Formats: sequence, C-alpha cells, structure tokens
Amino acid sequence: MSGSFAGLSPKDTPGGGLKDYEGQIDMLKLRSYRLDRVQEQLRLHDYAGIVLYDPINIRYATGTRNMAVWTLHNHTRYAFVPAEGLPTLWEFRNKPLQPPPAAALESVGDIRLAIGWIYFSAGERKAEKVRQWSADLAEVVRAAGGANNRVAFDHLDPLGLREMDRLNIDVMDGERMMERARVIKGPEEIQCMNICVSVADTGMARMHEALKPGMSENELWSILHKTNIELGGEWIETRLLASGGRTNPWFQECGERRIRAGDLVGFDTDLIGPFGYCADLCRTFFCGPGKPSDEQKRLYNLAVEQVEQNMALVRPGVTFKELVEKQWQPPNSVASNRFNYIHGVGMIDEAPTIPNLPDPGLLNEPEGVVEAGMTLCLESYIGEEQGVEGVRLEQQVLVTETGPVVMSTFPYEEVLLS
Repeated sequence: MSGSFAGLSPKDTPGGGLKDYEGQIDMLKLRSYRLDRVQEQLRLHDYAGIVLYDPINIRYATGTRNMAVWTLHNHTRYAFVPAEGLPTLWEFRNKPLQPPPAAALESVGDIRLAIGWIYFSAGERKAEKVRQWSADLAEVVRAAGGANNRVAFDHLDPLGLREMDRLNIDVMDGERMMERARVIKGPEEIQCMNICVSVADTGMARMHEALKPGMSENELWSILHKTNIELGGEWIETRLLASGGRTNPWFQECGERRIRAGDLVGFDTDLIGPFGYCADLCRTFFCGPGKPSDEQKRLYNLAVEQVEQNMALVRPGVTFKELVEKQWQPPNSVASNRFNYIHGVGMIDEAPTIPNLPDPGLLNEPEGVVEAGMTLCLESYIGEEQGVEGVRLEQQVLVTETGPVVMSTFPYEEVLLS
C-alpha cells in the first residue's frame, strides 16, 4: 500500500516555480540522453532520419518547446533528426529575424523558418505551400542522409505523403520508433518525473483539504490546475473528475454538479508538469461529514487490492504476456465496467499498453519484457454494472532492478480502507 503524506502539508510546495527546479537537473545530460536514444533507433532501422511534428517528440529529441498544445492540432512546427549529427528545427514565429528560443541550445544544429501548409495558414495556396515545404525539407534530408532515402515521420498528411513520393523519399513509420526510444528513462528523466509527481501530490493534498459539500466539481478540479501552473507545470490532458453517481461508469468529465456529503469523488490527474513530464495518478476521495457506506468501502478495497497485487507482478524480466495472464481479475459483477491497464508513462502516457485481459481491440497480445528504467502506471476502476458509484485508483511506479518503486507519496483514502 502507498505511504503516508510523509510530512507533506497542503500548503507546502516543492518549490516556487520552474526556476527553483532547474538547478536540480543536468539539462545537458537530459537532452544528450534523449537525442542518443532517438538516433540509436534510427541507426537500428537504417533510417536517414526522422521528421517530427508531435510537439512531445520534438521536445524529447531537441529539448525545445513552443506553443505545445496549439501545435498538437496545428502542424506548423517540425524538426528533422538525422541518424548522425544535430537536429534541424523549423520554428514557428511571425518575425523571421527574431532569434527563436532554441537558438542557444546545444541540442539543435540549424534553425529554419517553418513553412506551414495547414488550411488555417495556407488557405487556397496549400498546393503551393506544400511544394515549398517539401523542397526545403528534402534539401536537409539529402544533405544528412546521402543515398539513404528512408525517412521516418511521426505524422504526415496525405498532401505531404504525395510530395515525398514525388521526390523519391521513402516514408517510414516513425511513431513506433519514437515510442521505443522513449520507453527507458535516463537518470535525469527520472529526476524530472519525481519533481512532476511531487507537484501532483501537492495539488492532490490541496484538493483533499478544500473538498467540502456544496462546491462544484469544476471548483475542485481548478485547484489541481492552479497548483500545476504555479509550480512550473504546463497543462492537464483531460477533465476526468466526477462525483457521486457520475463516478459510474468512468470517463465522465467534470462539470457544475455540486458535490454532496457522502459522495465519492474520483479523478485522474493526467498532469503535464515541470520539464514536460507526466504525473498520471488517480485517487478517490470521500466527501464528509459522515462515514462511508460498507459498499463504498468494498469497492475501494477491491481497487486497492487490484493495484497492489498487480504492482507485485512488475519486475524486470517479466513478459507483457505474463502480465496479461497473471493480473488480478475483478469480480464478474464489475467486469463489464472495468478500465484496468498497466501502461507506460513519460512525457505523456506511452507504450507499452498491457490490458487486464486479452483485449479484442488489440490485434495481438502485447510483445515485450519489463525492463529496469521503465516507468509504468497501474490502473484500476471498480464499479458495479448498473451500480451507483465507482472507485478510481492509479499508481505510477519506477521499475528498478529489484522491483517497482512507487513515485507518489500521496496516500490512499484512510476512511475508505477497511
């Protein structure tokens, strides 16, 4: 079972913002490790390089960020990482002569002005803009790759694919490659994740202290957002907080419902904190005054049992297939509502994804082996089919040579434990 608050007061913070953390992390080693991981994969697959549009991948490979959430759905900033040498970054900016934020980083070679060809920026000139984009990109690719025309992309729209075909560039799948690069965390990454989790722990402690009947779900949720931004974090991926009857089934976003005394309140942090790393933790609170019902306790203890028993299975050398076969199985009465996975986490939720049961939505059982340096999340949702409430729990662990280490110090809800 997870530990106590370990001295963490809701009013305490792990720092006054990102500046306070920066001295704790060797940023040069962090960026070097991540770029090496990407280039190792490129050489393994005999790719000349990879073109990155996903801002998470760009940050991983180059150490730079710029309007990450906006560029998640507006593909106007991109990078090329060669198998050898430094990346080229195409930076989004309105003033080409103004040095971009990446200019001082050792992890970036050349910086160019991005040529955007989404309709928002190109309008009816998309065909013209995509030709300009492809010519500019091909120049960099050929200078780096020579006769090797195998180039991976993590994202490419149909017009871009046609242009690559026209220029005889062989487009390869970059998504799998980047996921495999990111799966093993270096020492500096683990430091970043510990800082991020401490921010999430602080936010959860503040939420726990503030929870009272009559406040809205949105009001409670805002506390986590405020804490994250205040302490140097960046954004939260979802709005998964629900109370009372809205906790069953799971995946209902928070709203203006007023929380009542006696309600269960469940949430998923999905927090992208300092340095762009993720704290993916779930907790379920009991809103007093009063005492929880026997049914609330039963559901809660089943969720704890699932997380803790699955955690005991996680150790280096265990295959993903074994984890599917040996995981704790929920009672039949809650099985149809289950949302129970083990999955990777880093800058965001990442590979691997290991289901609680063989999943017909997956074409094959997951392949791979648990390794030291992975960071994994163990998920549980327990709610009766047609039941009133449900319980959501999730722990984030670092896999070490001797087994899993829980990264969060935030405890389970004592009043719900039997």
